[in-house]
Amino acid sequence: INWRDIKSGIYESSQTGKPVVMVFHATWCSACKKYRAVFRDPGVVAASSHFVMILIDVDADKIANGAFAPDGTYVPRTLFLDSDGNVRTEFRGAGDPQYPHSINVDGPDELRALMTKAGAALRPAEKKADDRT
Repeated sequence: INWRDIKSGIYESSQTGKPVVMVFHATWCSACKKYRAVFRDPGVVAASSHFVMILIDVDADKIANGAFAPDGTYVPRTLFLDSDGNVRTEFRGAGDPQYPHSINVDGPDELRALMTKAGAALRPAEKKADDRT
């Protein structure tokens, strides 16, 4: 996966129209360490080509961590953004409602499903029109 920092990722998304998957993690977080394996899944890797993938270390970038926290600054946290930079809170994990942007760290199925759903809803209109021809 071609991870971007927040500045280059947001810029790339605004220029290309690709939606964003923004992942917040911390080096000390045991769930984050488990979650890293999910991003090695071939389906997740393939789906990532349709997004701008942004990885944020919450300790290294406290400003971004606070700015993109619709329901708290817990980790790991995965947000989907449209190319205008809006957090799309409808794409969330099915687990604990207190932490809706936590995705299952034990396997790739939930993340793959969310990427498929978000990709279909958020990809550029031109691409959707091309698909109909």
